[in-house]
This record gives sequence, structure tokens and C-alpha cells, in this order.
Amino acid sequence: VHHGGYAAAPLAHAAPLAHAAPLAHAAVPIAHAAPVAYTSGHDYYSHPKYDYTYSVADPHTGDHKSQHEIRDGDAVHGSYSLLQPDGSVRTVDYTADDHTGFNAVVHNTAPAVHPAPAPAHGYHHY
Repeated sequence: VHHGGYAAAPLAHAAPLAHAAPLAHAAVPIAHAAPVAYTSGHDYYSHPKYDYTYSVADPHTGDHKSQHEIRDGDAVHGSYSLLQPDGSVRTVDYTADDHTGFNAVVHNTAPAVHPAPAPAHGYHHY
């Protein structure tokens, strides 16, 4: 019985693919790792201590910043500063230790060069 309308063309089926046999098998493992030797249950504690300083002063890019940090054991203190786009300098002094946690104090200096005020133009109606 034909009902009219659209009938899809029959699908063509391809022949099944042939599978190749594996190329090679390793007969034995290639390498073994030796077990890790552990010493006694003593944890090694190194007393951390450093004094770190850097600074950048690039007149071409305007990048001016510096940092100085000292660590002795679990106590750290230092400061960093940077030149802000308006010409002011922001300095952050900080400390960190087990007793008081992290504390920072921020200082801002006035811009080195004050921008000139924009000229005042009166509005005239003609």
C-alpha cells in the first residue's frame, strides 16, 4: 500500500572492519622502583631565615616599585612601595607572626607634581 509523501532512500551497509592482531607484548616489566627507605620518625625542622630586597625604577614605562622583607623563624616583617599613576607613593609596612597574625599599615604620600588646574572658560551666549 502506498500512502504518498516522502520516502527515504535505503541505507547502504558496509562490510565489517577487520581487526589487526596486537603488534607486540612485553613479556616482563621493564623496570622496578626500589622501595623508599625511611629513617626514624624524626621530623627535620629547618629554621627559616632570609633577607630579601628588590627594586625597579624604569623611567621609560613609569614602573617604580620596591620591596624589602626579612624572615627569622616564623616572624616576617617588611615593606613595599610603588608609584601610583597620580604621582603619589603608596608604602605598605607589614609584619606577620604566630602571635598577632598578619598586620599591614598603608601610607600614601602626596603626589610629587601637582596637576595644573584646568583653565576656566566662561560660557558666553551670542
